[in-house]
Amino acid sequence: MADRTKKAEIITFKVDPALAEALRKVPNRSEFIRNAVARAFDHVCPVCGGTGVLDESQAQHWDSFSKQHRVEKCDDCHAVHLVCLNDEATP
Repeated sequence: MADRTKKAEIITFKVDPALAEALRKVPNRSEFIRNAVARAFDHVCPVCGGTGVLDESQAQHWDSFSKQHRVEKCDDCHAVHLVCLNDEATP
């Protein structure tokens, strides 16, 4: 949680017109954006750290990991997830 004794910092960012229009309809935009950003930190890719790109070392680890795993799309919720190929061999 933020230290309330320190002065809050203002951060600005650009958005496209459609997002700007949607945000205008939110009663407390600042609180909404703060909460959305905080929640997003809980869902950052554990491999790339949210960059969307693997560096050379990460790619080598991924290549090794992917020999025993694959990426699948769930038939029910359509979420993409990892499946361990060793689990499929277990009766």
